[in-house]
Amino acid sequence: MTGSFWDFLLWIFWFYILFACIWIFITIIIDLFRDHTLNGWAKAGWVIFLVIFPFLAALIYLIARGRGMAQRELERRGQAQSETNDYIRSVAGTSSPAGEIESAKKLLDSGAITQAEYDTLKAKALA
Repeated sequence: MTGSFWDFLLWIFWFYILFACIWIFITIIIDLFRDHTLNGWAKAGWVIFLVIFPFLAALIYLIARGRGMAQRELERRGQAQSETNDYIRSVAGTSSPAGEIESAKKLLDSGAITQAEYDTLKAKALA
């Protein structure tokens, strides 16, 4: 065996650093293209700056635009949550008493519930 345990830990550390850097660069590029306040030239300038001086550009971007980055992410998550809620409401529909009674009648006709259970469901729907 040519390596040692400490060499292994050092390689894991450097792999972690590489992964974190790649993650930060991807996050910055995604934020750049989601930001509607920047024009195309500004976005191109940031991308070129990230390619030429990646660590310096990432540090400057996070300092200069970090707060806006967080706000855009919160807005995006809020919008996604609201779209999810709207979708759930549209799929679930509004349950009216007539719809509940109709569903209970179908269950009664199929033999899934008894007449007493049907009467209970109908009373609940009308209450």
